[in-house]
Amino acid sequence: MSWTKWERVTGTGLDFGEIVYEKKFHQELQGGVARVSINKPEKLNTMTLHTVDEMFRAFYDANHDTAIGAIIIAGAGKHFGAGGDVEWEQWGLREAFYNRYPHNRLVRLSRKPVIAAVQGYCLGGHNHLAYVCDFTIAAENAILGQAGPKVSSPADGFFVPYLVKVVGAKRAREMWMLCRRYTALEAYAMGLVNKVVPLDRLEEEVDKWCEELLRVSPGCLEILKAAFDQEMDGYADLGVISSMFYPDWFDMPEGKEGGAAFTAKRPPRFWGIREQEKELRQALLAEYEKEKK
Repeated sequence: MSWTKWERVTGTGLDFGEIVYEKKFHQELQGGVARVSINKPEKLNTMTLHTVDEMFRAFYDANHDTAIGAIIIAGAGKHFGAGGDVEWEQWGLREAFYNRYPHNRLVRLSRKPVIAAVQGYCLGGHNHLAYVCDFTIAAENAILGQAGPKVSSPADGFFVPYLVKVVGAKRAREMWMLCRRYTALEAYAMGLVNKVVPLDRLEEEVDKWCEELLRVSPGCLEILKAAFDQEMDGYADLGVISSMFYPDWFDMPEGKEGGAAFTAKRPPRFWGIREQEKELRQALLAEYEKEKK
């Protein structure tokens, strides 16, 4: 066996409830890899700010461990993940947009190459987390896509335009605006993932890619990763465009409707809300014109 067994990382600040943080080492090459697995399979590994906080600490530790050459992001259970927790988003997205950083920034600021190991659903926040990673390895059963406009969950920041670099402008807009879902092979064809393998070979394949990374200079990889990641810089941070267009989005009926409809398992009534808004505006304008006379 070329690898030691996965062992949970322990220590001050590394006692986690929503993720599993592990390391293992290559017995011939000596270097190791860290794995950060979101561990909420009963909720499709949906994320909150607490999840991201725990991921930050694990990434911080892995990036400061000179024996670690790569970081794997995975999801526990059948699915990689289904994005943000819709119940948490009713308030949590306000904080995420106006005061915090997106989880993708953990990958952007990581000194070590990051590999996403994707199986099952890879939707919303998990999809853009996966495509921001340096490499994405997908199982044949993976389903990838965005869902934000379906559930009134806005998004902006570097990870939206960065998708243009990954799959091209037309495909990127198709993915984000139409919320279509793509099979692993379709994702591979458009350049969204690096490799597709049978589900039972996913970990083995990720190990191969990690082994390749451990065979080359870790210092050179850190420099290269930072150089490649420069192309994500220069875009507006999360929430800037959203707050310019809709500074009160989360308190507007349309902003609330998507999450409410999702929770109630009914179709959202976005256009009914727009019609009400149109009538209110017309009434306000009519009142204004009347007062002018």
